Amino acid sequence: MKPLYLPNDGQPRCPWCAAAPGDAEYLRYHDEEWGWPVDNDHRLFEKLSLEGFQSGLSWRTILNKRPAFRAAFEGFDFEKVARFTERDVERLVQDAGIVRHRGKIEAVINNAQRCVELVAAEGSLAAYVWRFEAAPLKNPEYASETEASRALSKDLKKRGWKFVGPTTMHAFMQSMGMLNDHSIGCTARAKVETALKAFMRPT
Repeated sequence: MKPLYLPNDGQPRCPWCAAAPGDAEYLRYHDEEWGWPVDNDHRLFEKLSLEGFQSGLSWRTILNKRPAFRAAFEGFDFEKVARFTERDVERLVQDAGIVRHRGKIEAVINNAQRCVELVAAEGSLAAYVWRFEAAPLKNPEYASETEASRALSKDLKKRGWKFVGPTTMHAFMQSMGMLNDHSIGCTARAKVETALKAFMRPT
């Protein structure tokens, strides 16, 4: 196993926290968000979108820009984003607060349109994605994709979604609680496990 990260508070964290030593927001994200189960459609769509933007970049970069992303994409209300036009694309390409990658911006708008269709067919984004909940991993933090993330990726691509490869979907599932991938010994692992046991899966 990779050695745990031990910050000044003496509480061991997942090794990836060492990527931003001293960054309080990064540590807060690990402690209070990453791995905790989520059933809110807008938050799920936000994370699907931000994981797409992260491709080739660090999560720290995306996390620091998250407030600007939320402002640019209407709080990731997919029904609003689905109505974005080419004029919005041009506006976002000029927005220095976000990652100005035209393909990724267009993918979020496309995915918002596909999300509207998915919710109409499935009832909610939450009910849909939680069907793909992953089985626990024997060695957390080592896998880059799983059978569950490959299945989710394949189905989303079939529905016309973009930037939803199996590695990206694995990261999404880790962060949204569909897989407790906190390292063995991490201070958050047991807390997340308790939250998952109490979590009512959306149907």
